[in-house]
Amino acid sequence: VQLQAFGGGSVQAGGSLRLNCVTSGRTLSSDTMAWFRQAPGKDREFVAALRGTDRQGYYADSVKGRFTISRGGIENTVYLQMNSLKPEDTAVYYCASNRRLILSEIRNIRAYGYWGQGTQVTVSS
Repeated sequence: VQLQAFGGGSVQAGGSLRLNCVTSGRTLSSDTMAWFRQAPGKDREFVAALRGTDRQGYYADSVKGRFTISRGGIENTVYLQMNSLKPEDTAVYYCASNRRLILSEIRNIRAYGYWGQGTQVTVSS
């Protein structure tokens, strides 16, 4: 399974961006797809996940209500729509996937076996 993330950029606070992650190889509709981010000098942290088994989105408290994770109609693309961006959202964003994960696993970086390269998001005040 290969993942390729793109769509990052530079925006002003309050703006929007949509990140895209295209998967290839053996992907299944039941896979769990997620976005993580890493700011300079900080650990990589969970942002959002979409479980293929229940089609539910799960979010970090810091982005809830502003970000939306979704999956493309042909199932091989996952999106992260980011609205009302804040300077603290500045980070490199990574997409990740794994075969179906249970709820207790989806926020755990070590649960994901497949990762894309990062895409930079910069939000200026």
